Amino acid sequence: MSDVIDRPMLEKEATAATRLRLIDCDIHPSLRSRADLNEFLPKRWQDHLKTYGDHLRTPYIGTTPYPRSAPLICRRDAWPPTGGVPGSDLAFMQSQHLDPYDVEFGILQVLDLFIFSQQNLECGAAIQRAINEWQLAHWAHRDPRLKASIVVSQDDTVAALAEIDRCAKVGEYIQINISPRANEPLGRRRYWPIYERAQELGLPLGIHTGGYGGHAPTGGGWPSYYCEEHHSNAHTMAAMLASMVIEGVPERFPKLKIVFIEGGFGWIASAVWRMDQHFERFRSEVPHLKCKPSEYVREHFWFTTQPVDEPDEAKHLRQLIEWIGVDRLLFSSDYPHWDYDDARFAFKTPLTETERKKIFNTNARAVYKL
Repeated sequence: MSDVIDRPMLEKEATAATRLRLIDCDIHPSLRSRADLNEFLPKRWQDHLKTYGDHLRTPYIGTTPYPRSAPLICRRDAWPPTGGVPGSDLAFMQSQHLDPYDVEFGILQVLDLFIFSQQNLECGAAIQRAINEWQLAHWAHRDPRLKASIVVSQDDTVAALAEIDRCAKVGEYIQINISPRANEPLGRRRYWPIYERAQELGLPLGIHTGGYGGHAPTGGGWPSYYCEEHHSNAHTMAAMLASMVIEGVPERFPKLKIVFIEGGFGWIASAVWRMDQHFERFRSEVPHLKCKPSEYVREHFWFTTQPVDEPDEAKHLRQLIEWIGVDRLLFSSDYPHWDYDDARFAFKTPLTETERKKIFNTNARAVYKL
């Protein structure tokens, strides 16, 4: 019997997903309202948020500057019947996503309150602690399948390190999360103390697309349309990959695992080819690099699958997966967002049973030590 599973067979077998025992590396929980944080937030900052709100490097108040947040970037069927916003009701998340897809573990990625981009650093530090405590109390402790990430603002390194150390003592978080759209490229040495601490603790560094660092999301300025802005997520990830590799982050921190989340993976091959080509020509400029960029990428970086770029011909996606390496890919659904990837149909190209197990489960199990 062939070891290849094709899409038509998956469509016939409604229970195919349950055989995968999914580890979903990108699930977005949401606050029903900011009042959910009050039990974790000092009264000073409760009053501050009521009176002054957020202070972000964006001219828009309380939302992102594109229509994806109307309503809340989410699937139309993701609104809980009990009220609240998509991703805010654990029971509904369980019935709509965790249970039917037999999610063994789901890694939480919190976007609420734009922790990564708060410009009032003291307020940002209070919010990041509250969010991290909320993840455990409202999600991980209520459903042990859900695993929390230590969310910190990379641009306040001192506060970030203090929060990482506090959460590490709790011992229930499985990665450290920062934003790719920071005030400076992530390879800069101002961020290295965070990477050093992550390596010391043996926690992967998760970099989830998004954030507001005060810069246009494209190299040519601000886009006109949402589909431009959404596409620029891949540009941002490519730029941060180049920054971290060429500035020497994996060379300096050889045991650090870095996971790029919700940036897709269709751009990786061309970005790495170009880095290798330029490295050969400008090697004398970067003597701190002991290996080709592609070697660092293959040894130190992992990429979640969503959103899967699907070319017209499945063989091209197959070639891309083989070049990147099936061991580098971690399944993610992006639940409950509008571009959610259904695990049964996430790949147009056929995958062998071994490849499916790696992408949908065992790769993440190894990276996160689950």
